[in-house]
Amino acid sequence: QVQLVESGGGLVQAGGSLRLSCAVSGLPFSTSAMGWFRQAPGKEREFVAAISRSGGNMYIGDSVKGRFTISRDAAKATVYLQMNSLKPEDTAVYYCAATRGRGGTYYYLSLDYDNWGQGTQVTVSS
Repeated sequence: QVQLVESGGGLVQAGGSLRLSCAVSGLPFSTSAMGWFRQAPGKEREFVAAISRSGGNMYIGDSVKGRFTISRDAAKATVYLQMNSLKPEDTAVYYCAATRGRGGTYYYLSLDYDNWGQGTQVTVSS
């Protein structure tokens, strides 16, 4: 059974930081490309960050570039999203996603992913 379990969300003041984690089980983490997406109330799901299966290639969405980073730990089968300089507009439910990766490819379209976590709420107060 495939499971992606996010954690680390919560309430933080503007300018603060959070680190989200996504623990993966039930699929081969080493061959999975990973991504983070978010969805705010009344808005479409938005791409945040992606990382290739090896971790060698990453892509960060324009709205969070320079503030967020993505990383992965193969030993722990976990992908992370480090979020710094948080803004109220970063408030959303954050989802991690996994897909079978090819080489150094990362994926930034939600339709490319076939496994999703349940999401974790991030709320940034002004």
